[in-house]
Amino acid sequence: MMDASQGYHQIMLAPEDRKKVSFVTSEGTFCYVAMPFGLKNAGATYQRLVDKIFRPEIGRNVEVYVDDMLVKRKKTEEHVKDLDETFSVLRKYKLKLNPVKCAFGVQGGRFLGFMATQRGIEAQSSQNQTHY
Repeated sequence: MMDASQGYHQIMLAPEDRKKVSFVTSEGTFCYVAMPFGLKNAGATYQRLVDKIFRPEIGRNVEVYVDDMLVKRKKTEEHVKDLDETFSVLRKYKLKLNPVKCAFGVQGGRFLGFMATQRGIEAQSSQNQTHY
């Protein structure tokens, strides 16, 4: 399980778009060079990016939702190859991970409010209860 570091801030803005996200302070007018949090379409833009760059892996050995990634495989040898493939994609697109929020070599864990286990991704029992 992996978590991207500073999510949206890893997406550089095109120079012609930077003036569209400028802000004014007493020191002057400044423009973001990377996508800031709070833009209306930032989440959708980031999701499109990860969907595009991980397209060959999604469903086969990776699940990705915005900045959360899960590399899944039952056999250790295949898992190591899949991690290498995923890291290659991350390096190619210069995306960084938050090591504090990453877990490697685990049998399962919490992923987006669900439990990822060797059986698959399952709802946690507390989520299955109906509350009135």
